[in-house]
Amino acid sequence: MTRTAIIAGSGDLPLLLAKALDAPVYVTLDDAPVPYGFDHVAARIEKLGRLFKDLKAKGVSSVAFAGAMARPKVNPVLLDRHALRLAMSLGKGDDALLREVLAVFADQGFSIKSAVDIRPDLVLAPDTIWGMKPSKQDDKDAARAFEVLGALSPLDVGQGAVCAGGMMIGIETLQGTDSMLSYVAQTPQHLRRAKGVFVKAPKRNQDLRIDMPTIGIDTIEAVIKAGLAGLVIPAGKTIVLDQNIVKSRVDEAGLFLKAL
Repeated sequence: MTRTAIIAGSGDLPLLLAKALDAPVYVTLDDAPVPYGFDHVAARIEKLGRLFKDLKAKGVSSVAFAGAMARPKVNPVLLDRHALRLAMSLGKGDDALLREVLAVFADQGFSIKSAVDIRPDLVLAPDTIWGMKPSKQDDKDAARAFEVLGALSPLDVGQGAVCAGGMMIGIETLQGTDSMLSYVAQTPQHLRRAKGVFVKAPKRNQDLRIDMPTIGIDTIEAVIKAGLAGLVIPAGKTIVLDQNIVKSRVDEAGLFLKAL
């Protein structure tokens, strides 16, 4: 029997994927908490060689990266040769670093599974609309936000943007989506030409096996607090967690969620 290891970051996604697999191996880095009932491997980022040996000993042939992962703090004295290879990429952008992570695992013979390979139901089908129907202005604002994200994509800046009445009032950077939406919430009404739309989308050429954009109920609550009309995501390329809860909250709040 071949097995899949979940390289677990924070959030609910690692556990969702582990529950969908037969005999998964649950890998945590740097003393992260472990859910009960799974075959577990504790790993350190500085000792990837040990992790590779442990996974192969357990019959693991594929790995899936899941959950938010911050750039690691490493002790340079402890680095093995595999971890040193990654450490040399820490000064690069997120995309370059994540591609190097995939290459290190692939060079050890592990195939890479995406979250959607394991749970295809985590993404929405094209032309899905939950809640209210977007207005023509909402559609224009979404298109403008996609345009800006596309222009910024080669610069490896972020995955989210907010446009209101044709004006950009938020662009996600290193601080993340929640910080951006909190900033948008502070934008005075007299500066807005419309309620505004939040767009969450992967960067061009982003490897979705390791870094697929994700939204959930916390995102919806942040959109509500920001006073926006709704949000738009690309179909099949953004994970939506807790979909029944998200759909219900979108309906209740009078928002829209659209998958293009």
